[in-house]
Amino acid sequence: MNQDNVRFEEYKVDGDAVVAKIKDLIHQGNIRRIVIKNEQDQTLIEIPLTLGVVGVVLLPVWAAIGAIAALAVKLTIVVERVNPAPVDETP
Repeated sequence: MNQDNVRFEEYKVDGDAVVAKIKDLIHQGNIRRIVIKNEQDQTLIEIPLTLGVVGVVLLPVWAAIGAIAALAVKLTIVVERVNPAPVDETP
């Protein structure tokens, strides 16, 4: 995959809003990986996502995110998003 198709986004959220924000980001799609960092910019959890990861497979991840959110006041969510490749429409 071309590195030009990958971009990173950062969201600063309070601990109690982390799970809702991550669910919203996953529903938006095109996400390859989510990283949650604390106020000192230390990585707390890294969640790789694939197209086949849904539902029951994510239950342990939601539990871990909830536990992290309960212990932290401010968190940073870093999202690695994949942009769709441009379509060549030349005949």
